[in-house]
Amino acid sequence: MSGLAIETEGLVKVFGSTRAVDGIDLRVPAGTVYGVLGPNGAGKTTAVKMLATLLRPDGGRARVFGHDVVKEADTVRGRVSLTGQYASVDEDLTGTENLVLLARLLGHSRPAARDRSEQLLAAFGLADAAGRQVKNYSGGMRRRIDIAASILNTPDLLFLDEPTTGLDPRSRNQVWGIVRAVVAQGTTVLLTTQYLDEADQLASRIAVIDHGKVIAEGTKGELKASVGSGSVHVRLRDPEQRTEAERVLATALNATVQLDPDPVALTATVDGHGTHGGTDGGSDLGAAEQAARALAALARAGITVDNFALGQPSLDEVFLALTDRDAGRDAGKGPPA
Repeated sequence: MSGLAIETEGLVKVFGSTRAVDGIDLRVPAGTVYGVLGPNGAGKTTAVKMLATLLRPDGGRARVFGHDVVKEADTVRGRVSLTGQYASVDEDLTGTENLVLLARLLGHSRPAARDRSEQLLAAFGLADAAGRQVKNYSGGMRRRIDIAASILNTPDLLFLDEPTTGLDPRSRNQVWGIVRAVVAQGTTVLLTTQYLDEADQLASRIAVIDHGKVIAEGTKGELKASVGSGSVHVRLRDPEQRTEAERVLATALNATVQLDPDPVALTATVDGHGTHGGTDGGSDLGAAEQAARALAALARAGITVDNFALGQPSLDEVFLALTDRDAGRDAGKGPPA
């Protein structure tokens, strides 16, 4: 055992002329939540299906707990479980009937299947709804019973493919609690998501995927540090001054300024690595010092600031910076050969 739940090298999947997965390398430590973050169409689900033996790779190789997903597919299937983006239980059956049926298919005796179902329904807060048809469950309840079905036999590796898509904040928090409980029991979780706060909350390491490639990988802190050591958030009094404030901040910080959805708000990332020198000859400014100079520049320009804050970049800012950077590289390459 290498201590890795998943290891991939140059993993590729092609559909016609589209390289859905284009040479992905991953190393997922056992016993952790590993986040795979990316927009729709990035290749997340395709990668998961290959790792779960549902799709055959067209290139590269992948191992799950040291077992090749192609040559030892049956062994891999015995150690993993997958919860996809959509409910996979039978909506015409009750919660209990679904879990008992699946437990019986997994080899449990009838009494053991009922006992295990009752345990999971209680643990997931579904005991009161056990006798109701799943089609009458809320979205959050459906996701919970979906995950319960995935751990009737406790897997060594659980794939959760966008498990909270479309859920309200309360239901998302409930699913997050379940994920943490599953990992506490020793299961490794590979979590794909579009929600940056979800990856921030749950994952110990994160791979950012775009256009079928891993464009960044690391801990949350490493990813945030990769795009800057600080994030300047500014709220103006007058929204008509935002265009001028954008220009002043971009010059003062030598950085790209993001216009936030709030019409009086702007955000810029500062690197704190001494890349910006002021008129007094300073050339080694930290993030806080750069932010202070930016505030002074806004004041000199006659721009009224109601709120000014310096904090660590959010994962949203990290993702936007990384994908913008990746898009810029792609633009210079021309069409693929």
